[in-house]
Amino acid sequence: MTEAHPVHFKRHRFPAEIIAHAVWLYYRFPLSFGDVEDLLAERGIEVLFQTVLEWAAKFDLKFARQPRQRSRG
Repeated sequence: MTEAHPVHFKRHRFPAEIIAHAVWLYYRFPLSFGDVEDLLAERGIEVLFQTVLEWAAKFDLKFARQPRQRSRG
């Protein structure tokens, strides 16, 4: 799945899938950064809300520009 993510995900502590999921949670649902931190903690991923804030600031345009894909089923 690394091919689907741009190069700017490199040099981060967490894999691109976790970063993408955290940013997606924040922008998709009316959640605070602390809420996203708690949801990730429930999955066993320990990340600070400040980190989620930095990810959202850095990667927000990437997710805003992607066309929405509709699930079928």
